[in-house]
Amino acid sequence: LYSLDILKHVSRSFAAVIMQLNDALRDVICIFYLALRALDTIEDDMDVPVADKKVSLPVFHTHLEDDKWFMTGVGKGKERTLLEEFYRVSKEYKKLKPEYQEVISDITHKMAMGMCRTFDDTVQTTADYDLYCHYVAGLVGHGLTRIFAKSGIEDPHLADDLDMANNMGLFLQKANIIRDYYEDVMEDPPRLFWPKEIWGHFGETIFDFKDRANEARARECLHAMICDALRHVPDCIKYMSSIKDRSVFLFCAIPQVMAIATLNCLYNNYNTFHEKRKIRKGLTCKIILNCDTLDRALAEFSYHLEHLESMLIVDDPSYELTMARIKESKQLIAESRPSNKVVQSWARSFFTYYPALGGRVLYSLVDSMTGYFKKTEQQQ
Repeated sequence: LYSLDILKHVSRSFAAVIMQLNDALRDVICIFYLALRALDTIEDDMDVPVADKKVSLPVFHTHLEDDKWFMTGVGKGKERTLLEEFYRVSKEYKKLKPEYQEVISDITHKMAMGMCRTFDDTVQTTADYDLYCHYVAGLVGHGLTRIFAKSGIEDPHLADDLDMANNMGLFLQKANIIRDYYEDVMEDPPRLFWPKEIWGHFGETIFDFKDRANEARARECLHAMICDALRHVPDCIKYMSSIKDRSVFLFCAIPQVMAIATLNCLYNNYNTFHEKRKIRKGLTCKIILNCDTLDRALAEFSYHLEHLESMLIVDDPSYELTMARIKESKQLIAESRPSNKVVQSWARSFFTYYPALGGRVLYSLVDSMTGYFKKTEQQQ
């Protein structure tokens, strides 16, 4: 398929997780991604006047139905090629089931309208920040979840509450926004996504943090941004724990663990304000290998949380809230990991069901003693 071929050129990271998806989902998710990638290419091209974007973006979703439409002169490299050959994506889109087409078109339109709104609104508050991230990433989570639910591979009720899906998207987007500070402020004109409600506590302007004279305050601002991102982690854990299909789980889990590893890489790292920081390729491979099951993925996530916890600076303004959020997430992981859940044995079930045999008293005594010794061990 053309879509699978062009995908490899416009997204190396997402191509890998999309290609391993179940056959019933791979093509759908691929076309969904390409539609949003093409939309983002138009929005991201600073040479296209905002007035033109406000005209082209709101109707972009209609071009999915037009297998002759294309756009020239926008974007760079293979993204430009994608728009020039978009009619080929449209041809494959029209072969999808109507229920998938409806989701892709709906989310593409909603994202376009959100992008248009951000042209006029600056990110001042954390609410503005959350809304921007919702438009560009949370909606992707909505669309993916609706597709998973309609596929029959996942629980149809997965899409009943999209808050968890939204928070999955926000966590990924915020990790990227924090990481991309240097690239964004160096744009002409600069692209500013950090909310003033956060950075305003640490500097007069968002550009102040590049000045090494402001290094201490810059680090504190960075920590506050990371603390804000961590509030989305509990829903990420809950969402991953609800997925049944292995390929869907890998698709969801790998980016989430990459995101927490990225925040680890950025914490207390002043180079964030002078270059784009990335996690090492070796760590990336380790994460991919360790996300093959829920238990292993949550263990990997917990490892990065613990490492982040070990780096926290006690006198940092965000210390207490960051610590609280890390502990909340670690506790949720402990409760969610299959290996930590008590599996009721046949003997326990039997004796509990027949209390006259004295089994209920026996197991109650054992449980009480086990709890006592665990508590004693923790106190030592």
